[in-house]
This record gives sequence, C-alpha cells and structure tokens, in this order.
Amino acid sequence: MAGPGTTALRVAAMAAVGALAAACGGGSGSGAGATGSAAPALDGRGDITFVTGKDTSNNMQKLVAEWNSGHPGEQVRIVELPESADAQRQQMVQNAQVKSTAYTVLNLDVVWTPEFAANRWVVELPRDQFDLDNFLKPAVQTAEYRDKLYAVPVYSDGGLLYYRKDLLAKAGVAPPKTWDELTAACQKVKALPEAANAGCYAGQFEKYEGLTVNFDEAVHSAGGTIVDDSGKPAVDTPQAKAGLDRLVQGFKAGVIPQKAITYKEEEGRRAFQAGELVFQRQWPYQWALANKTDGSSTVAGKFDVAPLPGAAGPGVSSLGGHNFAISAFAEHKATALDFIKFFTTEQAERSNLLATSQAPTRTKLYDDPELLKQFPYLPTLKASILGAKPRPKAVRYGDVTTAIQEAAYAAISGTKDSAAALKELQTQLGGLLK
Repeated sequence: MAGPGTTALRVAAMAAVGALAAACGGGSGSGAGATGSAAPALDGRGDITFVTGKDTSNNMQKLVAEWNSGHPGEQVRIVELPESADAQRQQMVQNAQVKSTAYTVLNLDVVWTPEFAANRWVVELPRDQFDLDNFLKPAVQTAEYRDKLYAVPVYSDGGLLYYRKDLLAKAGVAPPKTWDELTAACQKVKALPEAANAGCYAGQFEKYEGLTVNFDEAVHSAGGTIVDDSGKPAVDTPQAKAGLDRLVQGFKAGVIPQKAITYKEEEGRRAFQAGELVFQRQWPYQWALANKTDGSSTVAGKFDVAPLPGAAGPGVSSLGGHNFAISAFAEHKATALDFIKFFTTEQAERSNLLATSQAPTRTKLYDDPELLKQFPYLPTLKASILGAKPRPKAVRYGDVTTAIQEAAYAAISGTKDSAAALKELQTQLGGLLK
C-alpha cells in the first residue's frame, strides 16, 4: 500500500480529535436536541460492513485490509454497490426504509446528507472527536444538517477540464478559459491529422446524477443559479437558459459528440483514455487512471488539467465528494466510528491520493511539496473546490435531481425547447423545495 505503515496509520486514526461547532439534526420529525447538545453515544463493537460504490483503484480494499489486520474482533467487509450514484442511493434508501442492520458505514454522496439526516437514516456524530478545523471548509459543510454533524468528509471533488496538452501545443493554442475559446481551440486542434476524428468536448450527459452536476456547472458558469440564497428555485432566468443553451448548442454544432449523451464518468474516462476527446469535464480521480502505462491509456503523459471554462472566464464547479456516515440501524456503531476516524487520518488520505488521485479533504495535503511533484494539478483542484457551488440542498433530493435530469436531458436531446424545459423545472422545484 502507498503511504505510511500500518502502525502509524492506526495510531493516528485513534488519536484524531479536534473541534468545530455542533449541529441539530432534525427535519421530518427528527426530535434532535437543541444546537450545542452532545451527540448521542455510539455503542456496540464487532464486525461491520462498509457500503460504497465500486472500488476502481482497489485502495479501499487495501485500507480495509490494514484495518482488519489490527482488529481481529472488529472485521470490516466491503459491500460494493453499482457504479451509478443513483443506483447506490436507491439501495441505501431501501436498506434504511426496512431498517436493516446489513449496512453499517455508508459512503454517501455529499448531496445526500440532508435527506439521510432528516429521515433519521444516519446518526449524529460526535464533532469533538474529529479535527475538522484541518479539513476543507466546503467539504465539512456538506456533512452537516441543521448545524449538526452527520458524516465526515473523506473525499472532496471539484470538476476539472482535462485537455490534450500535446495536441494543443502542436496546434499553438493555450488552454481555454471560456467556452468560446474552447470551441476555437478545438477547431485548430482538429485541423491536425492525428486529431481529425476526435470529439471536441464531453462531460457526463446520461440521465443520472452526473447530468445534474453538468447542468449545475453550466448554469453557475453562466452567472445563474438553480436555487437562490433564500432557498427558492431560480432556473427560469436568462442566465440559467444561457448555461443550458451552451450544452444544447454544443450537441447541435457537433462540439459535443452525439454519443456523449450516453456518457457517465466511466464511459467518458474510457473515451478520453482512448484518445477520442480533446477536452473533457471530469473529476480528479481520472488523473491516475489516464496516466497508467500498462496499456490501458493511450494518453498517459499527454494531458493536463485546467479550470472549467465559463462564459467570460473560468467557470464554476459543482461541489462533489463523499462523506462517511453511520447507519441508524447498524449494530456496532462504536466500531464504525473508529473505522471512520481511521479512514480520515492524514496518512489514510495521503494513501488514497497516491493510489487514486481523488481529492483529499485535509487542507494540508494540497500544499505538501512531495505530493505537488506527483500531482501538479493540486492547486487547480483546491481552487475548484473552494470556489465550487453546492447542488440544491433538499430533504427530497432524489425528487429534485430527477426533475433536473429530466429537464436538462429533454433540452440536450432536442425533445424540448430549453426555455420550456426550464419553465417547467421552475414549477416542479417550487413544490419540491417547500
């Protein structure tokens, strides 16, 4: 395993302490205590399950094996859910609705915290047992609901513009900062014989959570928003329409290849690694995979990253990432709490960065000289996260994201005018966000 040895990791994990303000977990009949009250005790020790999406790097398994070697009576078993975030959420919700003890530690997308906390599917965590002042503030905020801590940020995420630096250099163009610059740069690159058949740009446009992210980024990068500061929907605006139209016109003009409407993260990653794209919107996890020299990538060493493009300058990322929470129906919550501490130490996050290139949540790692040598994109990634905007915070997030996906997909697939799609979405969100 990359990173420090077993003993150092385990000792540091059990020593993780700190402070940040406490919070109120309520919503939907929560019955949580007042702000400032102590989190309930988490009891029970024994074997647990760790429920997560597919472990594409195998580093989760390595860390779990490290934990298991030092905890013979508290073994952790990984339960891998489908690749799609929507399918992961569905299975976690189903488990919670039947109050099953099968799931213990949940690897939650950052946007699921309000829903899981309000429905009391996860338990409040003791804030004073985590040194959260050393974590990225936006990441910590995604783990809170009504000022209480219901999860711990393990991976953050900010969108990046991957680009073929070899092709841009040969065409004599700089990495684009705006959508218009991206289109112009791609035209020059595609004039090169070796890039004639490449697509200009792709993101995640299949009808799933990734489309919500890409729509969110397009709207914010055009100066709009999905939900305003008062919590009301604000998608029926010229700015939101300009953002959505950028995607619609991208498909119509061929800047975005038609097959990209089927892309989720992994389909897009494979296309980029096969040399089929000049530009791609993607998360940082792709860096390590696309740089592999085992034959799985044709672009290793030939690409770099930049901020996402916007209307008049760099765009705005949607805040991504994953938090670890404890199922309210789990039997061995004390073991689960210690496992989360283990997974969120600086050593464990360093290990994960080295193995996967995923965004850590500990601020210090972004300024580490040794890590910067291996991951020169870290300053760009940190800026992306710190400037990112969260997706709508909603207890009924599943319904909210479905409405967004339906509207955006109808527009980019050409089955509905963007203005009509946004007008209908405005009305739908009005009911869902009440």
